[in-house]
Amino acid sequence: MKSPNFQPRPAGAVIDMLVIHYTGMQSAQAALERLCDPAAEVSAHYLIDEAGQVTALVDEEDRAWHAGMSNWRGRPDVNSRSIGVELVNPGHEFGYRPFPAAQMAALADLAHGILSRWPIPARNVVGHSDVAPRRKQDPGELFDWYWLAQRGIGLWPRPKSSLVGEAAALLAEYGYDTADPKAALVAFQRHFRPLSCDGEADAETLALLNGAVALL
Repeated sequence: MKSPNFQPRPAGAVIDMLVIHYTGMQSAQAALERLCDPAAEVSAHYLIDEAGQVTALVDEEDRAWHAGMSNWRGRPDVNSRSIGVELVNPGHEFGYRPFPAAQMAALADLAHGILSRWPIPARNVVGHSDVAPRRKQDPGELFDWYWLAQRGIGLWPRPKSSLVGEAAALLAEYGYDTADPKAALVAFQRHFRPLSCDGEADAETLALLNGAVALL
């Protein structure tokens, strides 16, 4: 199924990001209809339902409208440089729940294909909340980034005991927009310390931040 909500990428744009979302709607059908509704002006390259079925909506070569106002590694307009994947999940508004094994397996297979086609570094495999921390919280704290990293998709830091630097500086170095430092820290915790996303720069969070920066 093809969505009408796309446009050509800007001349010279390099696809170097993979952004993962949840749909945050009450059903897969509702999400699919919205992603294909011209009036909604939103889309993604792919939609994966909870049974693991993948629907291609926008050609990878084209610019889908999934990230909105966003920033990563000091560059706005994430849509122009990214592939967007939506995972069917009711989200925090309608009954947030874990992502089923079949859905995660389908995502891993799809992501491996995307990474084979485009020069996307591991640090640029991110969630919507990573690139828009003041606006978004998906795919959220129940999304298993560690499982994905174990399969060669994205990064997973080891805590680094020798702590260097303030949280905001470390977040910016990794790639976060720190206009709102606490929102950026919560986004980092959702990704790398999901058991406690309190926005506090405690010792565990700082150790993970240092570990993440050490991987760059």
